[in-house]
This record gives sequence, structure tokens and C-alpha cells, in this order.
Amino acid sequence: MTNPTRKQRSLSPGMRLRENLVVASIYIILILTAIFVIYPVVWIVLGSMNPGDTLFSSAFIPDHLTLDHYKRLIADTDYVLWYKNTLFIATMNMIISTFLIVTSAYAFSRFRFPGRRKGLMAMLVLQMFPGFMGMIAIYILLLQLNLLDNHWGLILVYAGGSIPFGAWLVKGYFDGLPRSLEEAAKIDGASNTTIFFKVMMPLSIPILTFIAVNNFIGPWMDFIFARLVLRSNENKTLAIGLFEMVTGRGNTEFTLFAAGAVLVAVPITILFLFLQKYIIEGLKAGANKG
Repeated sequence: MTNPTRKQRSLSPGMRLRENLVVASIYIILILTAIFVIYPVVWIVLGSMNPGDTLFSSAFIPDHLTLDHYKRLIADTDYVLWYKNTLFIATMNMIISTFLIVTSAYAFSRFRFPGRRKGLMAMLVLQMFPGFMGMIAIYILLLQLNLLDNHWGLILVYAGGSIPFGAWLVKGYFDGLPRSLEEAAKIDGASNTTIFFKVMMPLSIPILTFIAVNNFIGPWMDFIFARLVLRSNENKTLAIGLFEMVTGRGNTEFTLFAAGAVLVAVPITILFLFLQKYIIEGLKAGANKG
């Protein structure tokens, strides 16, 4: 039998009961939160395997589960094309925006140049305005550049729009890294480019992973701006294609939509499963060192 700790011996029965009630309340809140979060996910997955075109079922688990909707989605619609388009846009945005964010954050963190403070303040102010305020101006700009109905028009806008928030976050991380590492590398003859790629980048994997995943998820889930820019059927993204699948008086294939929604979540789920350690570390690091 284990001896009670000093803290347990010092607590009165009333305080111990109060502490147990607080712990029990926390667990109850966490369990209820998990139920509210998980239930819609389970419901849409089961609904995607429900026979017919309706998501309603008399039982929580339908009697006859089927994968026919997934087969129809791939065989009878342009879902695979939408998937390829969205994957291309999200991947290219992740690469380009991460590079732009990291290089600009490193410049603001380690170098002193005219306009540095004003540039930081401008990025801070830009974060206060919602993105849709500039949609008309962006539309006209893309029209003049002949980038309407073009995936690269979306990618360039997504990449540019991600710089203010991402640069501030990564700059805070770089500010927390010791300058002695760079000074030692300079003594050994390393250039600024070598220091950036061989010293700073390996030390910044958590924050880089967090930024990369965020910049992948943004275009993957975006509907409003993609709807504004893309017009032709061959350039549609998943959000546009799935939206049009259930809009209009004659479109009632909600189970087909549910199957498409489930497949949309697959890449993001895989990313979080494999990179959750780095994502959490990067978020904490950026918050603590900002």
C-alpha cells in the first residue's frame, strides 16, 4: 500500500472533494466536446454509404451500407479532375508561399534596412482587414494580367496573401534562435545564403511544417475566391464542383456529395496524423517567441 503524498495529507476532506469535482467536471466537458466534434464526422461518413440520395436514416447506422456512391463519384463525375486541380493548387501554394514567408521573415529578423519597421507595421495592419475586401481589385488585376480562369492566378494570390501573418509568426521564431550560431558559421566562412539553408532551416522544421500545412489547407478548402476566378469546367476545384453538385432545383444527390466531402478530408487527415508533432511544436514556438 502506497503512502499518501504530503499534498494529499495536507488537504482537508472538503478540499479533496472539491478538487475531485473539478477534475470530474473537466473530464465531462472534454467528453462532451469530443462527442460534439466526432458525431458529425461519423454521421457524414455513414451517410455517404447510405443507399439512395438522402442522408436521412431511421437508424444511426444504416441497415445496408454501400460504396456505390464512391464508385459513381469517380466514374460518373469529374471528381478526379477536380481533385487533381485542387491538389495542384494547394501543393504549389504550399511550396511558393512557404518559401516567400520564410525568406521574408529571415530578412526582417536578421537584417536592418531602410523601411524595415514600416514594412513590419504594414504587414501587421494588413492582417486586420478581411481578404474579401480586396476581391474586386484582385479580380481586375488578374483580368489585366490575363490570369482569370487560370490556376496560377489563384496560386499567386494565395501565396501573396499568406505572407503578412506567416512572416510575423516565423519572424518571432527566428528572433528566438541564438545569433551565436550564425556568428560561428560566418567565422567559418559561410555566406548568408549558406547560413540560411544549412543553419536556420534545419532548426526551423517545426514552424516551417506548421506554415506549410496551413498554406496547403487554405486553398484546399477555399470556395469564394476560387468561385470568383475559375470559370471553365476543366479548371474547377473540389469546393466548386461539390457545391454545384447539390445546388439547383434538380440536384438532390446528397449522399454523392457526402462521399465527395469524406474524400476531401483524406489528405488533410493524413497530413495531421504524420505531422502533428511538428505542427504543435511550431504553433507553440511561434506563440512563445513572437
